[in-house]
Amino acid sequence: MSGNLQAEGLCLRFPENLPPHPTLTHEAAVQMLSRAVGLATQIAFQPSYIDKPLDGQIYLLFVPGVPFPLDGIRYMEHEQRYSFSIQGGRELEVFEARHGFVPLSGEMVASRVRRRYRLVKGGHPYLVLVHYSRGQSIPVPPPLQAQPVRQYPLRPHNEQAVYVLGERQGQRVPPPGPVGAMPPNVGVGVGGRPDAQAMLAQQNREMEALERRSQRERSASMNPGQQRQPPQPPQRLDEEDSADELEHISTRTLALTRYRRNHELMNEVFTHAAFGDKHPQKPPAPYSIFEKAELETRVS
Repeated sequence: MSGNLQAEGLCLRFPENLPPHPTLTHEAAVQMLSRAVGLATQIAFQPSYIDKPLDGQIYLLFVPGVPFPLDGIRYMEHEQRYSFSIQGGRELEVFEARHGFVPLSGEMVASRVRRRYRLVKGGHPYLVLVHYSRGQSIPVPPPLQAQPVRQYPLRPHNEQAVYVLGERQGQRVPPPGPVGAMPPNVGVGVGGRPDAQAMLAQQNREMEALERRSQRERSASMNPGQQRQPPQPPQRLDEEDSADELEHISTRTLALTRYRRNHELMNEVFTHAAFGDKHPQKPPAPYSIFEKAELETRVS
């Protein structure tokens, strides 16, 4: 990465999102950092920015002896360093920055806390685990509220992902190739894992197709002016779709589509119940088709 981008906060970040936690214990941080050494040899780290993170967010970074990257938060206290001895001869180093706030966001008190952990013994010192939380708050002086810590908008970049540890250390991962070079309907991301964005786009396309088909069926049933086909028995979504069509549709996508379809059907029922003819005409008597005079003539 270029020095200018690093100065603006671009850093090497583990590409997968780590689950957020309100708090992070030292034991949990040690376990995650220990596992990170093996992961860093298999998965390339992606250059990206950290900007105005939410409470509870966790990031795994590779910081090779350079100043810690900017994160869009101004801290009113200097970082404090702590060191803890862990069983097994390991040593955990913790840097804590308190009383942080996001300038130009309307925050009047500084309560954000950033803790970054690394194993200086028993791990890799360049792998850093960063956790954001809240702590005690203090008022923010008005002059500091309008002083951002970085320039916006963040500068775009075309830096490639890179392996930071292991036999492939320093090897860069080229950007994804053309769609024709990939298997149909599935993208391949870093390390041979399915590309989440490609899968999501595929699911969105198939869900839109299901919604369009549902809208066509509903418009045909509600338009009495068109010539109707002979009624067909209703089919369930999972019966009329083949296994190939459902292979790349997630359970959530199917559930959402079925919920919308059922909601639309029930909406038609309740609309008719609320605004339809509440006083239907009384059906004629079954014997009204006969004339009384004609019957008396036949009897006589």
